[in-house]
Amino acid sequence: MAPESSLPDWIFPPPEGFTAEDLDHLPHLPAHTELIDGSLVLVSPQASFHTRTVDLLVASLRRTVPSRLRIRREMSIILAEDQRPEPDISVIHAEADESPEQTYYRARDVLLTIEVVSPESRSRDRRRKPLLYAEAGIPHFWRVENDSGRPVVYVYELDPATCAYVPTGIHRDRVKVTVPFDADIDLAEIDTY
Repeated sequence: MAPESSLPDWIFPPPEGFTAEDLDHLPHLPAHTELIDGSLVLVSPQASFHTRTVDLLVASLRRTVPSRLRIRREMSIILAEDQRPEPDISVIHAEADESPEQTYYRARDVLLTIEVVSPESRSRDRRRKPLLYAEAGIPHFWRVENDSGRPVVYVYELDPATCAYVPTGIHRDRVKVTVPFDADIDLAEIDTY
């Protein structure tokens, strides 16, 4: 007789992989688990730079975002049946907030996703997730890198002809953009977070 496993059932994926809907029904799933290509991705604890950068961007964006939009932190987005990543920050249309119990948004509800790159998620944040966001039609993407404790923001816009992101700027001290809305963020403020 085989010994009973102390591992949770969700540790063993079904043959066809998990679905976006499964994330709401798997018991005792760790917080911030993502679904990429039908596989569960467990998130490591975040470093101080990551947390402070997300805090800075959320606070700054909330000061400038138009009333028709909302800033959301660490909410998953259903991009396809087997894709449900959780960007660090999303800018969504206000009407997408349907209920206080909702656990995700749909790609059509999202205007901008932002990923703050961590060492353990570098490949996903730089390559895989931007590709998925672009394929799902999310118009804007920002990737934030750590340059000796200072954030560097790489800004991208979706090219509708190719369904791929094209770079529109690299911001080291200040992010000043007019799309998807006017924003002016002093990146040096990270020292106050």
